[in-house]
Amino acid sequence: MKVLVLLPTLDEEEALPQVLAAMPNGDLSSKGVEIGIMIVDGGSIDSTLDIAREAGCTIVEQKTTGKGLGLRLGFEVFLASDYDRLVMLDADATYDPSDITKMLEKLDQGADIVIGSRLRGKMDPDAMSQLNYLGNNILTWIAVCLYGAEVSDICSGFWAFEKKAIATLDLNSISFEIEAEMYASAALTGLVIGHVPISYGIRVGEPKLGSLHDGTRILRKLVTRRFLQRVVK
Repeated sequence: MKVLVLLPTLDEEEALPQVLAAMPNGDLSSKGVEIGIMIVDGGSIDSTLDIAREAGCTIVEQKTTGKGLGLRLGFEVFLASDYDRLVMLDADATYDPSDITKMLEKLDQGADIVIGSRLRGKMDPDAMSQLNYLGNNILTWIAVCLYGAEVSDICSGFWAFEKKAIATLDLNSISFEIEAEMYASAALTGLVIGHVPISYGIRVGEPKLGSLHDGTRILRKLVTRRFLQRVVK
């Protein structure tokens, strides 16, 4: 089994070494899993790419910024590779890479896609503001009402996929609404979505998510994909 770990980056020189050091290489190797790490970079001007090169990561550089654009580019590279599964998580040290093991175990149990749930897992008290916590819960509730498919954390940045699931997703998101669109597309096409409680810590470095602006984009994407049922920007 070959698993590709996708890390979207934009000026993550402070957090990236910590994330790379925490990868569960030994645990996965003992289970017969070989992992590779791919950095999809949105235009870092710090030492992020130097750190990635030194660590032996595959590097894909975006022509324009945007998390959605970066993940979609990473998905294209993955589909053209010989990797069997893909795991994506943010490179800001909020997620614990050791949770990759139980994400993959959930795929072994029959899920097509697995979402790591911060809201049902162990969250550092200072990892998320009260406004963001409320917004995440409201958006998750709206998503379930619109699509009927179980989800406990619509905005999580920690996902695992079977290759066939990535090939099925129909996406055009540009920014932070990409996770909501992945859920919407999966729900509309009947993919089996699994959920795993994960750890969530304090971000290392400057935050890039804007609560109101990005929350509005996420809500708009959920509504348009549900009622128009086609890819709409």
